Amino acid sequence: MTRLTLTRPDDWHLHLRDSAALAAVLPHTAARFARAIVMPNLKPPVTTTDQAAAYRARILAALPTGARFEPLMTLYLTDRTSAAEIERAKASGIVHGCKLYPAGATTHSDAGVTDLRKLDDTLARMADLGLPLQVHGEVTDAEVDIFDREARFIDTVLAPLVDRIPRLRVVFEHITTRAASEFVRAARDGVAATITPQHLLLTRNALLAGGIRPHLYCLPILKTEIDRRALIEAATSGNPRYFLGTDSAPHARHTKETACGCAGIYSAHAGIELYAEAFEAAGALPKLEAFASHFGPDWYGLPRNRDAIALVKTPWTVPADYPFGADTIVPWFAGESLRWQLAAESGQ
Repeated sequence: MTRLTLTRPDDWHLHLRDSAALAAVLPHTAARFARAIVMPNLKPPVTTTDQAAAYRARILAALPTGARFEPLMTLYLTDRTSAAEIERAKASGIVHGCKLYPAGATTHSDAGVTDLRKLDDTLARMADLGLPLQVHGEVTDAEVDIFDREARFIDTVLAPLVDRIPRLRVVFEHITTRAASEFVRAARDGVAATITPQHLLLTRNALLAGGIRPHLYCLPILKTEIDRRALIEAATSGNPRYFLGTDSAPHARHTKETACGCAGIYSAHAGIELYAEAFEAAGALPKLEAFASHFGPDWYGLPRNRDAIALVKTPWTVPADYPFGADTIVPWFAGESLRWQLAAESGQ
């Protein structure tokens, strides 16, 4: 196969940042995806519906001329998020979920939730209104090994939560382990997961073998080959509980190449092409459209997109960097070749 036509996909987990950084990265996503669930972990975080509306306006203003893209906004949960704010979010029509960051789990998560049970009334109201919970699924206990934090989160936080509030819709975002894929597969109705391209294509060897690769450092961290194979099996299974979410997370070069580098991989420049690489390697290219374009909107109760994009199998070299406001950003596969690229007629 040298050409692949897909219903235009959506990205169900995306970081866009703000200001000049937003303007720098947004065109990559808008060229490929019709919609995206936009993460709220700005500084300060997007904790209210009014803040989400203002952020949405900034995103729309930053779109290139002629681009068609809809940001789907989220609220950042804190220990103080109220049921009343949930009601405002649902009534707005622009907020499509609330993000759970356990405090200290990842980039800009310091204002996150310290004890999920403090939010049971808020989560129950979300369940009543059908507003999904998007979960960064890691514990932050210092004594838990970083490679075990997702599995521990399932046992101590997520499994009890989905039992305790049985009508709450939950997206277990950027799953990284066999344990997570098995949990989602066996979970009650209303539980789904997003899977990133990096966790389909890479293991922790890519991050650590032969030297530390700071631009491949993300959270949750890359795991083992056994885990990667389990995620490939889930993504290519045709099970509608699993769908695309890049978790593309831009950081300026100097914040990655430093003594304490930020977590996040920038993949928006090839946000759908990278999945084509993974699915082709698995012998499952015909399964890509459902994973990328159908299962996400179906789960969120949104219509599937009516237009299409095309990918062509023509090797191209990823640039060494891209402008990022006053800085530069190093994309995944910088200076290396990818086999698939977005066809010219797919542009906006």
